[in-house]
Amino acid sequence: MWKAINHQTPDRVPRDLGTTLVTGIHASTYAKLKKALGITEGCVRVYDPFQILAEVEMTVRRALRIDTIGIQLPKTVFGYVNEKWKPFKLFDGTKVLVSGHFEYDALENGDIVQYPRGDRSVPPSAKMPKDGYYFDVLVRQEPVVDSELDAKDWAEQSYRTYTEEDLRFLERTSECYFDNTDYGLIGNFGGAAFSNIAYVPGPHLAYPRGIRDPEEWIMSMITRKQYIRDVHRHQFEIQMKNLEMYHEAVGERIQVIYMSGTDFGAQQGPFISPLLFRELFKPFLKEMNDWVHENTTWKTFYHTCGSVVDFLDDFVEAGFDILNPVQVSARGMDPEFLKNGYGDRLVFWGGGVDTQHTLPFGTPAEVRLEVERNVEIFSRGGGYVFTPVHNIQANVPVENILAAFD
Repeated sequence: MWKAINHQTPDRVPRDLGTTLVTGIHASTYAKLKKALGITEGCVRVYDPFQILAEVEMTVRRALRIDTIGIQLPKTVFGYVNEKWKPFKLFDGTKVLVSGHFEYDALENGDIVQYPRGDRSVPPSAKMPKDGYYFDVLVRQEPVVDSELDAKDWAEQSYRTYTEEDLRFLERTSECYFDNTDYGLIGNFGGAAFSNIAYVPGPHLAYPRGIRDPEEWIMSMITRKQYIRDVHRHQFEIQMKNLEMYHEAVGERIQVIYMSGTDFGAQQGPFISPLLFRELFKPFLKEMNDWVHENTTWKTFYHTCGSVVDFLDDFVEAGFDILNPVQVSARGMDPEFLKNGYGDRLVFWGGGVDTQHTLPFGTPAEVRLEVERNVEIFSRGGGYVFTPVHNIQANVPVENILAAFD
């Protein structure tokens, strides 16, 4: 992995599955994958109760020859810690383990709701529709009064600096993997996720204040531009402190740091204009990346879905090292174009097979053909880590997954 992310040709293409919240696998599909691999030991643990992602065990990593592993704090997007595991059954009947703090209720229509920080005394913050596969965050926004909007309050309610317990966990975990394995280590930081719509509603907050409706938030980038900029600035100040503490805890034991999961691309083009990106995001992202490059040996990993061709030059200028998920099905995201135009400046982490069409609905032969083509293009001269485009979803045929990794 180290050679690949330094644009050198490794002995083989490195692989990732389950290292981050955007390169994972749904728990129901993971259970079927384990069975297909003949792995009977262990349990299916849902470490991300938002997307219902499974913790990928060492036995599965070895079977698929995975080369990376993530350093992940045990706290979930709903604010509770993964501990005291208890049984839970998904709608399709898959038996899994979830955090003992996972508190939910089934509604009369069969939907499931869960609560921020497992606190039943407050309104639920997420809902899984009946027969669904993951949770949708619920919008709990009070009427917006512009004169009462407080950007600092929004940021300080949403984010916090690391505790001593957090830092010791990062230190111990990174030491354990660095000293006892040869995996490439990815630190799941995420502090540069400005305006990440998954977190704007505040799924971990009892009573979120300020703008919490994603539609209102996106429109506010134009109608309340200074407010959004101020929120970003206060978030930046908090997360720069965290970034420095993160480095003190893990040192150079990690090689890659996951910085952000904010999406800038939709299927057919930009989610926001490149001009808004330059005004509201780029200065903060560049300063954070510059700090990483000046003070560490890490490479910065950015996840941003969709068609992001209009941002690529800005990404390079802002100091992005690694681009994920490389959504090859989106407009303009052709592998040849990406590799020829940006392969010497960006590492492509993903793009191995389309998870919207080919992986769930193609044949194993079609999966194999697409993987062979994409890997051949992206891996020329290094600068590539194989994983499918984003998380492997529920109902994906196991034979297609095996074909991809084979």
